[in-house]
Amino acid sequence: MLLVLFALYSVLFATDAHATSISGGTVPFRYQGEVFQTYYRVVGDLGQLNRTPLVVIHGGPGISHDYLIPLADLASHSQPLPVIFYDQIGNGRSTHLPGKSPSFFTIDLFVSELANLIQQLGIEGSFDILGHSWGGVLGAEFAVRNQPDGLEHLILSDSLASSALWAESQEQLVRTMPRDVQEGLMAPLGDPRLPIAMRKFQEVHGCTVKPFPEQVQYSLNQVFPPQGDPTVASAPILQGWTIIDRLHLVRPSTLVINGANDISQDFVTAPFYENIPSVKWITFENSTHMPFWEEREGYMQVVGRFLAA
Repeated sequence: MLLVLFALYSVLFATDAHATSISGGTVPFRYQGEVFQTYYRVVGDLGQLNRTPLVVIHGGPGISHDYLIPLADLASHSQPLPVIFYDQIGNGRSTHLPGKSPSFFTIDLFVSELANLIQQLGIEGSFDILGHSWGGVLGAEFAVRNQPDGLEHLILSDSLASSALWAESQEQLVRTMPRDVQEGLMAPLGDPRLPIAMRKFQEVHGCTVKPFPEQVQYSLNQVFPPQGDPTVASAPILQGWTIIDRLHLVRPSTLVINGANDISQDFVTAPFYENIPSVKWITFENSTHMPFWEEREGYMQVVGRFLAA
């Protein structure tokens, strides 16, 4: 599967005139006296910066960056920009930590990892962030906590400002699903009913593209044994979390995105628009939680124009 996904990078990220450069590897991440490895992949050339690089933060917690592959389209537009993907620690191709206590996995940890990646890549003087779903939580927390001078634009795509609002939205949507799906979604990690139910739920409110993109399925599978690692997904990282009362501290120009049939329903997304000082909000009417798959061209145009402003 990994070989197939790597091959897809070279196919998806090619332009008619030339193949977009792809590089990557790992950077060391020192935290609480230990050293871990963060995997990253750059589409475009960080050595020839005509445009501010975009750091893409994947959702989860506990999945991988692969489902966000369409965002590399931004590296092959008429005004290309470098796009940086990475797998958060405990996920994907980064260091896995199955022996760690759930309490180890905190927002502090992941914000520190993001800051380290930006510093290690040498882009701290000028960069943009796009965080999807849980990645939007990290992007917003990073902006509020670190107040980075180099952060020029922040995009919060299909994200949440409060775990309580997210839970309320999920409960509403799950109640509309067939009983077998509802029961499967209540099953614990490791129960074979859970991935089946999640796939059915995702096909309605996660990504309606048919056939279901294999990159999306690959990322979702990262939390299910035996091929996946449920360590991060099972940690109570967002229990009781909210950023609503701190959103006024977000300094960069911000774009908020959701889909009309998104898990991030309007009431989940609205606090961003209501509390961030410089903000725009776009809803993709024919999308759910992944408009970058469902309305791909329109999504890239909206994001590209915002980042060029």
